[in-house]
Amino acid sequence: MSLDGFSLNPLINELNDKLAGGRIDKICQPNKQDIYLYIRQPGQTYILYLSINPQNPMANITEFQPDNPPEPPVFCMVLRKQLEGGRIASISQYGLDRMILIDIDTLGPKSLIITKTLIAELMGKYSNLILMQDGTIIEAFRRVGENSNRVRTVLPGQNYEVPPIQDKINILTTDTNSFIERLKTYQEATLYQAIIASGLGFGPITAKEIIFLAGFSNDLLIKDMDEMDFSSITNIIDELKIMYQEKNFSPTLVLDKKRKIKAMAPFALHIFNEKDFTLKTYADINALLEDSKNYTNSYYNLPEKDFYRKTIHNEINRLTKKEKILTEELAKAQKAEKYKIKADNLMTYQYQFKDHQDKEITVTNIYDENYAPITIALDTKLTIIQNMQAYYKKYDKLKRSTQMLEIQINRCQKDKEYALTIETAIEACTTIADIEDIKSEMIKAGFLPPENKKKASIAPSKPFKFALPNGMFLFVGKNNYQNDKLTFKTAHSDDIWLHTKDIPGSHVIIDTKGDEVDEDTLFLAAQIAGYFSKARGSSKIPVDYVECRYLKKPSGAKPGFVIFTNNKTLYVTPDEDEIMPIINKDLNKK
Repeated sequence: MSLDGFSLNPLINELNDKLAGGRIDKICQPNKQDIYLYIRQPGQTYILYLSINPQNPMANITEFQPDNPPEPPVFCMVLRKQLEGGRIASISQYGLDRMILIDIDTLGPKSLIITKTLIAELMGKYSNLILMQDGTIIEAFRRVGENSNRVRTVLPGQNYEVPPIQDKINILTTDTNSFIERLKTYQEATLYQAIIASGLGFGPITAKEIIFLAGFSNDLLIKDMDEMDFSSITNIIDELKIMYQEKNFSPTLVLDKKRKIKAMAPFALHIFNEKDFTLKTYADINALLEDSKNYTNSYYNLPEKDFYRKTIHNEINRLTKKEKILTEELAKAQKAEKYKIKADNLMTYQYQFKDHQDKEITVTNIYDENYAPITIALDTKLTIIQNMQAYYKKYDKLKRSTQMLEIQINRCQKDKEYALTIETAIEACTTIADIEDIKSEMIKAGFLPPENKKKASIAPSKPFKFALPNGMFLFVGKNNYQNDKLTFKTAHSDDIWLHTKDIPGSHVIIDTKGDEVDEDTLFLAAQIAGYFSKARGSSKIPVDYVECRYLKKPSGAKPGFVIFTNNKTLYVTPDEDEIMPIINKDLNKK
């Protein structure tokens, strides 16, 4: 969920008010879609976050400080060379489109001021960051060649062209009547379709809000509207224009019952009722966007996760299929007993039949209490004794394979359980170091091939550290190796260990300092354990808890695996309103 061009307008004004004149001290690119500019103003440093995430392109001033990768990407190095030390001249919007133009004054030869422009095109899957000077592209976050886009290429050395823009009306700079006349040209369209097609920067939410305030339905046809209806639309548009002129905004974020973002805008949204939705208001758009990251996990949206998610998902699918095949083979092997019964009966009745004559014989089954008959197929090329030996041989082979299959199935199940713990751990990754830990663990487990290339050293990752309301600290492991270290090296014997029962999840430790843990704290910690597990989003999640003194790691067990006694179980439904304020303040994060 992102802002449309109409709603982006007040944000850009906010950014310009705070950042214009500021000096760019530092530039960081932690992943394949985000850039952070550290901008120093007198007495304060701001961090401008620019993201071209296709699902949630964004720009805002943030307090979050990302990890700096040991090897900066090419685009980051270009920005550092071209922009560090420069000053923000202005931040503006291209019309009402989803484009932010950041003009930066830098010193050139002979101390001449050279203005360069960093353009943020926040347009869904076509989002991009482009650096240009005097209309010529210096570099782009995403280079676009002729094979990728025949309409527009984005390559260094080429002239910059704005994305194709339809002939739409900017209502902030144009008379409202012109907009109404444009609406009337779409006679066969609905009012909703006509507003989207006519107004520059209008997205679905803005269009629906205008229609709702005017008292109409979205599917009202333009041809069915009279002048009074158009007058109602005119009044709402004029009210919006006054709000923008006076900067009298009421930024609103809408959440559904699952705490997922449904909409955001710089004005009140009346199309959502408070019975089915939670409506949150903010002092400004920037504050709205910063808080929205708490509901999208944008702070920790590492694109690198996608590769490891896909890899471990494929591994889990492979193990699931393998387990199914082995189980089917085991079911066949478990029928081995019938071959022994046939062999034993042949041994008993061997002298009653002649060799090489019968294709099958029927005798009384020596093992049946009711003396039921049993039919035994024979190979006429073999003697009765040889047929008996063939049945015994088949029995022995299947019996041996049964034991081997049971071992293989057990190993397959354990590998799958382990892979599921890694799948859960991937979601807990918040830093580059966390991702490196996952990669290392997957290589050691054989889920990834070993790397030949030696990479630059990265500082060790750390578990989450949260402050609880009672003053205690809560530690949460992000991966299996962290879980082992946290549980068996960091924790003390009287600390409390929590983990979802029979569900992959993080090891959670309450650092008690030898004090008693009250029920509220225990219940809160259990909710956090449920949140950091594969059961996230579920209700009545079983969470085991026990003092660390009762934990043990079996010899040869996989990372993260423990056994324990003296445990008790809580059933919790994580309340995100209660736990997110705690989770969003990781004390091990800068």
